[in-house]
Amino acid sequence: MTRYRLPIEIQFLEEGYYLATSPALPGFLVQAETVEEVLRLAPGVAQRLIEAMREKGVPLPQALQSIEPPFHAELLVPV
Repeated sequence: MTRYRLPIEIQFLEEGYYLATSPALPGFLVQAETVEEVLRLAPGVAQRLIEAMREKGVPLPQALQSIEPPFHAELLVPV
């Protein structure tokens, strides 16, 4: 299984929701009521989008970087 590093941007919408997009993966959108929910949903949305692109023969964006262990990640810690 290939793993990809996907930078996302999360913004708060006036309607009361959070919206996540990614400059590295066009078409990636996640909307939820909390940041935590956005972060929980984001991997599945990205996975389905990448799988759909592969099935249709659409090349993956160059900005989408595959990674190998050891993995490094940043955590969002609410205090």
